[in-house]
Amino acid sequence: MRGKESIYLPRLAEIVRTERLTERERLFELKLRDGDELGHQPGQFAQISIFGIGEAPLSISSSPTKRGSFEIGVRAVGNVTNALHRLDKGATVGVRGPFGNGFPLDRLRGQDILIVAGGIGLVPLRSLINYIEDNRQDFGRLLLLFGCRTLHEQLFIHELDRWRASEELEYYESVDRCEDPSWQGHVGVITSLFPLLKIDPQRTMAVIVGPPVMYRFAIAECKNKGIPDNQILLSLERRMKCGVGKCGHCQINNVYVCQEGPVFTYSELKNLQEAI
Repeated sequence: MRGKESIYLPRLAEIVRTERLTERERLFELKLRDGDELGHQPGQFAQISIFGIGEAPLSISSSPTKRGSFEIGVRAVGNVTNALHRLDKGATVGVRGPFGNGFPLDRLRGQDILIVAGGIGLVPLRSLINYIEDNRQDFGRLLLLFGCRTLHEQLFIHELDRWRASEELEYYESVDRCEDPSWQGHVGVITSLFPLLKIDPQRTMAVIVGPPVMYRFAIAECKNKGIPDNQILLSLERRMKCGVGKCGHCQINNVYVCQEGPVFTYSELKNLQEAI
């Protein structure tokens, strides 16, 4: 962050690459025009503005170990994100942030990491996965569960192929439904993968990001595996709007998610009404 003004004034960034992920999602690689690094941590988000349209909070999908640029994964769901999808290499956007607390890396180091990614929840979790891969000696086992509704909604296809073949992590995947006879993987909701896992619950940190409906069931499966409540991490990034605690859009009772989150432990959320 350059100074106090930077939380309100966007910095200019150039789109240096785009990649189609699915029919609704695209990946954008951005480079700040001032030459600085974004300076984010895995799990943080940024406000991306399309001048003349507005701005939206978007997940940072690349690891901070990636230097010179950063990536955001974007689903076209509203005015700003649809306008962003119409832009291409060379276009200029505004960037505020990074915002939020991110995943607690100091607490994750030395532990086994169980990542539960539902659908587009893989976008922010990819930042953490890539960070762990780039600092593999600092972490224990890395178990990755990825589930989505159909094969057509799978994100980061090339990375999925790499994860399937990797000896550095244990990768499990599922689709809710599949009519493709060539699919040899698991069919069912993501929680149906949990019986395949053998973990040491006392040294396992679970990190869950996905659609809200998934959270209760994924939490229940983690607890069934014996993972303590304070070792289950969740992101409430979907509630973001202004990013600086001014609009109240993310407020849950007395908690401003953009200021105190978006990453929380289940211990912090289980008695917070409407959080999950």
